[in-house]
Amino acid sequence: MRILDVVCTPVTTGFFRDDQSAIREGRTHDGFLYTGSPVTPGFTAIREPGVAVSVVLILADGQVALGDCAEVQYVGAGGRAPLSSLDELMAQLHNHVVPRLVGRTFEGFRAAAEEIDGLLVDGAPLATSVRYGVTQALLHAAALASGLTMAEVVQLEYGVDVEIDLVPLFAQTGDDRYANVDKMILKQVDALPHGLINEVDTKLGRNGEFLLDYVEWLRERVLRVRTRPDYFPRFHVDTYGTIGMAFDGDLERVVTYLASLAEAAAPFSLWVEHPIDAGSRDGQVATFAKLRRMLRTREIPVEIVVDEWCNTLEDIDIFTRAQAADVIHVKTPDLGGINNTIEALLLVRERGFRSYSGGTCNETDQSARVTTHVAMACGADQVLAKPGMGVDEGIMIVRNEMARTRDLVRWRRAQQSVQVSAT
Repeated sequence: MRILDVVCTPVTTGFFRDDQSAIREGRTHDGFLYTGSPVTPGFTAIREPGVAVSVVLILADGQVALGDCAEVQYVGAGGRAPLSSLDELMAQLHNHVVPRLVGRTFEGFRAAAEEIDGLLVDGAPLATSVRYGVTQALLHAAALASGLTMAEVVQLEYGVDVEIDLVPLFAQTGDDRYANVDKMILKQVDALPHGLINEVDTKLGRNGEFLLDYVEWLRERVLRVRTRPDYFPRFHVDTYGTIGMAFDGDLERVVTYLASLAEAAAPFSLWVEHPIDAGSRDGQVATFAKLRRMLRTREIPVEIVVDEWCNTLEDIDIFTRAQAADVIHVKTPDLGGINNTIEALLLVRERGFRSYSGGTCNETDQSARVTTHVAMACGADQVLAKPGMGVDEGIMIVRNEMARTRDLVRWRRAQQSVQVSAT
C-alpha cells in the first residue's frame, strides 16, 4: 500500500470526557452538566466535549483509509494518559506523523503500526490517541490494498486461527439506567447494563443498597420483558471503585456484598468491573489478586473485571501473571496503537482469562468499526457497543459491522471452495 497523502481533520466523538475524580467526590448534576470545579489537571469543566481527529490516508490507487484519534471518557484517571487538546493532537500529526507516511509504501499493517506506535519525539511516545487513530488508518489501508476485511488482515499477519464470528455484545446504559435496559432486552444484547455506578451517595448507596436494589430490579425486568425464555444475558456492572469506597476498602465486607449481588442476580451470571480502586497499579494487582482468591475460596459466582490501572500491554501482562482478575478489559484507546490491542487480546486468551474488547462511549463510529474487526479476529469473549450513551447507536454500529464482516468472510471462503472444487 502506497500512501499518496494524509489529511487530518477534527471530528466529533460519541460522548464527552469527564473528570472522574471530581465525580467520585460527589459533584451533583446540573442538568446534563456537573456543578463545581474540575480536579484532574487539564480539565476546564467536569464535563466537556470529547476531542478527536480523523486521519485520512489517500492511497495511490485512489482509495481512502480512515482512523480516528480518540480518547476515553475518563481520561487522566486510573493511571491513564493525560488529556490532550485538539491543537496538541494536530501538531503531533502534522509535525511527526504526516512526514513519515506521505510517499511511503508499506507491505502490510503490522510493521507500519509498530513503527508509528514506537515513534519517540524528544524521548517520549506520541500521544496515546494519536497512535490509536493512525494505526487504525493503517489497518484499514492494508485491508483495502489486499481486498480483505480488517479482521482477515489481523489474522493473516498475527497467525490467528479462530473463526471470524459474532462476539458477545455488551451495552452500557449511562445514567438512564432503567429505560435503556429495556432497549437492551428488546435488542437481546448478550451482556448488560454497565450501569455507570460512579458515585457512592446516589448510585451505590452507603451500604451498597441502591446497586443491590437495581440488580434485583434488573433480574425481574429481564424475566418479565424478554420475548424468548432462552434469553439469558450476562449482568455486567461497572462500579468505578465505589464498592471499596463504601466499605472502607475492607475486603471481607466487599466479598460479603458481592455475594449478595450474585444472589440478587441469579439465575443470571454476574461480572463486576472495578469494585475497588487501590490507587496504584501495584496496589490494584495485590488487591484484586486477593479479592479473586477470596471469592473463589467461598465459591461466590462473581467474576472480577479489571479496568483502571490496567491500561497498557505491560499492565495486562502483569495483571494476568498475578491472576489479578477474571476478565481483562482491553480498553482499546488506552493501549495506543491497535497493534497493542491485538497483542493484548491474544495474550489474555493464551493465558486463559476472559478478554473484553472494550473502549469508551467517547470514541467515534470509525474507531468502533476498526476495533470490532480486531475483536472478531482475536476471538474476544465480549465487545463493547460503542460509541455514545444512547444504546441504540452503539449496538447498531458494532453489531452490524460484525454481521457484515462475518457473512462477507463466509461468502469469500465459500467462493474459494467452489473454485477449488471446480479445478
